[in-house]
Amino acid sequence: MTETTGSWTQRGVDPENACPIAPVVDIVFSRWTTPILWALHEYGRQRFVELERRIGTITPKVLTQRLRQLERDGLVVRTYHAEVPPRVEYEISELGRSLSPLFAALSEWSVHLGEVERARVAYDGREGGRGR
Repeated sequence: MTETTGSWTQRGVDPENACPIAPVVDIVFSRWTTPILWALHEYGRQRFVELERRIGTITPKVLTQRLRQLERDGLVVRTYHAEVPPRVEYEISELGRSLSPLFAALSEWSVHLGEVERARVAYDGREGGRGR
């Protein structure tokens, strides 16, 4: 915001674009996207059932939807093998692999999760449980 106008739009910045990482967060950190990309990065090319087992709690319908979106976004490559029975495999694309440093940094930051939990407990104790 500007001091004189108090408005992003008057400064020429659309509120949705005020944070340059927001579109990245929308793509990469939507529900189930991160576990799918992580599994494909860590374990390589996988069939649908293998991926479903690795993730565990995802439904087949949701996994299908997420994989289609990731393929559309260029983060996952789907390979159809015309054989009997047909075989489909998924793998992370080069674009998807470019997220590795981001995932590594987040993995390193996870050492702070204990601090986050302590802060939550302290906050909830101060607020009498109203902090949620």
